[in-house]
Amino acid sequence: MGRPTSLIERVLSPVADVRRDEAASALLMTLLIFLLLAAYYLMKTGREILILTEGGAAVKSYSSAGQALLLVFVVPAYGAFASRVTPVRLVTWVTLFFTAHQALFAVAIAAGLKVGILYFLWLGIFNLMVVAQFWAFASDVYSEEQGRRLFPLIGVGGSLGAWVGSVRAGAIVETAGPVRLFTGACVILLACAALVPLIHRMTPRPQGSTRGASDEPIGKGDGFAMIRADRYLLLIAMFTLLLNVVNTTGEYLFGRYIVEQSQTLFAGTGAEAVAARERFVGETYSQFYSIVNLAGFVLQMFVVSRLFKWLGVARSLFVHPVVAMLGYLLMLRAPSLQLMQGVKVADNSINYSLSNTTRQALWLPTSREAKYKAKQAVDSFVVRAGDVASAGLVFAGERLAFTVSAFAAVNVGLVAAWLAVVGLLTVFQARQAAAQSASQPGAGTA
Repeated sequence: MGRPTSLIERVLSPVADVRRDEAASALLMTLLIFLLLAAYYLMKTGREILILTEGGAAVKSYSSAGQALLLVFVVPAYGAFASRVTPVRLVTWVTLFFTAHQALFAVAIAAGLKVGILYFLWLGIFNLMVVAQFWAFASDVYSEEQGRRLFPLIGVGGSLGAWVGSVRAGAIVETAGPVRLFTGACVILLACAALVPLIHRMTPRPQGSTRGASDEPIGKGDGFAMIRADRYLLLIAMFTLLLNVVNTTGEYLFGRYIVEQSQTLFAGTGAEAVAARERFVGETYSQFYSIVNLAGFVLQMFVVSRLFKWLGVARSLFVHPVVAMLGYLLMLRAPSLQLMQGVKVADNSINYSLSNTTRQALWLPTSREAKYKAKQAVDSFVVRAGDVASAGLVFAGERLAFTVSAFAAVNVGLVAAWLAVVGLLTVFQARQAAAQSASQPGAGTA
């Protein structure tokens, strides 16, 4: 009955259904996302130290509007560059481009320059664009059938890398500052860039496939225009927008509590008090990220692939908004720092594991141009547009002296809209997958 399984297939079977000839490529892809997320969490912890101690939680929220404005210009420029190079060169060169800028920020901080807001703007663009192009590369390399099987394993690398990066960041913060965090991230990013062509060479092509992954320049087309013309892509954009508004508003509330706590514990304007507040913020966020990412790793290891099998890709998207709805309903009655931390741990861990893997799988039955260009527009500009909407909510809420319960009530309404969009996505995703299967009967055979 069936073919015999290899040792590597049996070892990986609790996480994902990996075939023998896919194992080397899938494990390297998992290593790449591990390194990328580990580097990001070193940078992210440094970002929180800079932005919260220099400006506070509200400035952190407002800075997202600047990212969205920059992305109006960056996304088309990225698309124009993508039309001229192969995906391998695109992913490699863009990663090196951002690595060079990261090194410049390390130099600026060492020189004592105040770059918190500027770095917040830059890191928000880096995180979205580099991670989006990685998943675009993965969805281009693998067929839809392969992606459904392999993405849970690849997601494990992201969850584990985020956890290891946040733990390492906490250790560095105890003895050093943001410069150490940033220089360590530069070294890791160089390793990421080196892995991309290796993965390309080692990835087997399914028999009968004509995808030509990473062999030719990406076709022409505008990502924003693709979204406007395709209802499936538009629903993904709406889903992403609502998710990010809810999540970012929750991040603001959590950040506000942490800043207030640091000011209460370490009052004063002297250098010693400022340094103590920086350590408190850095250590608190490092601990929070460690818990979130450990929980996300456990979910990714033991839950995601099983839910994919039981519920399917699109229906798995219901889990995250249902959990968020329950959390914000609890905040309506008895908000507290402990409850907020618990809600954000659940929210972020599901977002980084199940929800993230499922969102990436939604792009498998799309065209190559959509994977690299429309996805970049959604995963960067639309995400930051959600941040802008959240910043507007924060601005209005602060002027109106909103309580935590008032913010929670707004999020309950937004989550209801989020659930409605997910309902439509389940219908359109099934149609999209069926249409691609009909047009490419040979795809997905291994």
